[in-house]
Amino acid sequence: MERRLVSGHSPYEPVVGYSRAVVAGPYVFVAGTAPIPPEGEPPEGAYEQARLCLAIVGEALARAGARFEDVVRTRVFLVDPDDFGEVARAHGEVFGEIRPANTTVVTRLLDPRWKVEIDVDAIVTE
Repeated sequence: MERRLVSGHSPYEPVVGYSRAVVAGPYVFVAGTAPIPPEGEPPEGAYEQARLCLAIVGEALARAGARFEDVVRTRVFLVDPDDFGEVARAHGEVFGEIRPANTTVVTRLLDPRWKVEIDVDAIVTE
């Protein structure tokens, strides 16, 4: 089975020893994606952070040969349950018609500026 690594721009990848995404046969696994822009600070709002996470996920999927339409599962990690509505809105804008399985968990994240982190699994069938 083919196994290919897709790198991103997170400074944590080489330190921790992980890839933004891993392609294994038809499967694409995108790592937990925090709102880390290539340069600068993360946006302040939960909606904007979720949109940035999803943009980074979308870039990783494309580099892996996948699309949002190939996503079968999403996991959303929230710091504050009060942010659920804003994060759900961003998630729904991307996945409203695709409707992957989803789990949303309230937890702490590595950087106190982050309000959300998202990971996805996809299966490329075409």
